[in-house]
Amino acid sequence: MVRACRELSIPYLTLYAFSTENWLRPKSEVEALMRLLQRFLRNEKTELADNNIRLHAIGETERLPQQVRTELDATMAATRHNDGLTLTLALSYGARSEILAMVRRVAGDVQSGKLAPGAITDETLARYLYTAGMPDPDLLIRTSGEMRISNFLLYQIAYSEIYVTPTYWPDFSKEEFLSILEAYQERERRFGKV
Repeated sequence: MVRACRELSIPYLTLYAFSTENWLRPKSEVEALMRLLQRFLRNEKTELADNNIRLHAIGETERLPQQVRTELDATMAATRHNDGLTLTLALSYGARSEILAMVRRVAGDVQSGKLAPGAITDETLARYLYTAGMPDPDLLIRTSGEMRISNFLLYQIAYSEIYVTPTYWPDFSKEEFLSILEAYQERERRFGKV
């Protein structure tokens, strides 16, 4: 998907790689997923850098094992000046925890006098989210046929188009992605308007 987005000049791709709820899985499964993540970060750092892809992460990344955070920080540092595709990995991410963190930060700034309650707008709140500075998603692709959002970018997807595919993520192909993009181009986006 990363290569396909780069080829198509899609500027942002966010992948839900590990949720806050995933910590509740069996310890051996979590450890295996963390090893996979660490290996991905180590192995793909050069390709990301060489292909003008900037790596970004959102979520409670401080919960990740230290060796994973070290690889994550190194890969983000190696790609921080890239201005092609921004690949965002949602790691230890949950939209409810993101919204809670946003509310706490806003409340703290109101309490300290940095922010007046009457000055809070939608744009203000967006600056306090993990995705500050990024556009809201145009398209959300839900793999595995599940008819739920699974605590992903709840604030940001208010007007995103949604496409659900029965294909599981490991089997999701570039061809299917292109087909979904074609279907997306046929949709009329009204953002709540007539």
